[in-house]
Amino acid sequence: MPNPIADPLVENPDTDATSGLAQIEAAGASAATVWINRAERKNAFDSTTIGALHQAFGTLHGQDGLRAVFIRGRGGNFSAGADLDWMREAADLTEDENFEDAMAMARMLKQLYDLKPVTVALVEGGAYGGGAGLVAACDLAIATSDAKFAFSEVKLGLIPATVSPYVVEAIGPKRARALFATAKPFDAAHAQRIGLVDEVVADADALETAQAALLEQITACAPGAVGDAKDLVAHVAEHPIDHGVMHETARRIARARVSEEGREGIAAFLEKRKPSWAGE
Repeated sequence: MPNPIADPLVENPDTDATSGLAQIEAAGASAATVWINRAERKNAFDSTTIGALHQAFGTLHGQDGLRAVFIRGRGGNFSAGADLDWMREAADLTEDENFEDAMAMARMLKQLYDLKPVTVALVEGGAYGGGAGLVAACDLAIATSDAKFAFSEVKLGLIPATVSPYVVEAIGPKRARALFATAKPFDAAHAQRIGLVDEVVADADALETAQAALLEQITACAPGAVGDAKDLVAHVAEHPIDHGVMHETARRIARARVSEEGREGIAAFLEKRKPSWAGE
């Protein structure tokens, strides 16, 4: 399968105000890494950075052949959360203006959450506030052992509102209440215990090794089935286990069995060979 992103993609600084703050580059034949590129501010979010990330995730939607999307921060930090200057400006905005500002963050997170490929946060340094929320919005997260996390909004008289749906889904309401209400910082080991992080590695080199191993696992899976499996989880999580959900899940597996991927996957298993999509 051809590389969907042949060259690193960086928005043209002459034509786009969000240029360079979110960079897409190839990460293997069927994967892309979105770099948060504001290292001098520890990749903190402001309105232009949020806009750049939204644009980057939008670019990746429907990208042919894309199997995995990795999110990482330049300069050894994932994201320090909200930029202090941005917060200072927000204090002078009206409630309606702040609503529109917050909706931009909400739309960016949903754009990431809705991506069909597997999404993976690669976390070094700090992932605070909205940065930790970005981690929660991904399907998986790998962190270095020295990574730090916190939802510190209540210390500023604020709340972690737009990230909350993803955090509550990732770690559950009880743990979210504890972390939101105390603003307690926590390390990568605790993040793994509560389900915010899936794997902890020693350092940045080990992070790249883990990324390569995970990509190998992902590319062994049928890309259409991966997207359908993610949709299945979303549907089941929102419905009680009743006749309706039984009917819907049976319908989905029946459709998968007669799909092109389903037929190829079963045939490859019976013939003791790799399916057509494996390792691409």
